Amino acid sequence: MTREELVARLLYCDGLMLVVDKPAGIAVHRGPKGGENLEDYFDALRFGLARTPALAHRLDRDTSGCLVLGRHRKALQRLMQLFKQGRVEKTYWAVVAGNPSADDGEIDMPLGRLDADRGWWMKVDLLGAPSQTRWRVLGRGAAPGGQSLAVLELQPLTGRTHQLRVHCAAMGWPILGDRVYGGGKTDGAPPLHLHAHRIVVPIDKHKPPAALEAPVPEHMQTALRACAFNQPTENISLLQRNEDAFI
Repeated sequence: MTREELVARLLYCDGLMLVVDKPAGIAVHRGPKGGENLEDYFDALRFGLARTPALAHRLDRDTSGCLVLGRHRKALQRLMQLFKQGRVEKTYWAVVAGNPSADDGEIDMPLGRLDADRGWWMKVDLLGAPSQTRWRVLGRGAAPGGQSLAVLELQPLTGRTHQLRVHCAAMGWPILGDRVYGGGKTDGAPPLHLHAHRIVVPIDKHKPPAALEAPVPEHMQTALRACAFNQPTENISLLQRNEDAFI
């Protein structure tokens, strides 16, 4: 990642927030072990403001798609409140290994920490925090070896860590490429097929919510084609830009 590459992945900019198309395979912030992360490049997104934008929420290292940043302290507080209150509408696309028996549904499984030594790894836990995910099948197919695949639209109604990954695995159709919840690490496993496709943020009380979509990454395209899933493109914009935001 370079500063120029990050700027090129900008989906939206106004005076309050930015939305970036996060690539898979890079952490959003520096972890305890260090390493490359997107925050290292946020200075390139100041666009004349004194402060560097900051994360309003998180995406996993291997998840791609819409990532929201606040441009200054007041905007960041507003955004974090919207996420906490569940007022930000998030839609993910995922390819799962399996064949859901229905075409849609809702998963209601509380989640808790797996154990103290596993960091952010989670599990279904009856004593855990309430967690709900709405899902819908967008396409079905099979991998070249015959393994059943399905493309799902996932809408997390709560915001637990690894919620979508744990819920899909618990239903018997783990997300393709999930090395944590999909059966353990295997050589030659594909990257995680989880993409934060669309986000709707009511950031400005006096304007309609900002609705952004990120194009699906290259590593998911083969599986999508195997499921005969034709991606809608009419609403995908490379950049919705308010010229007043660029000082």
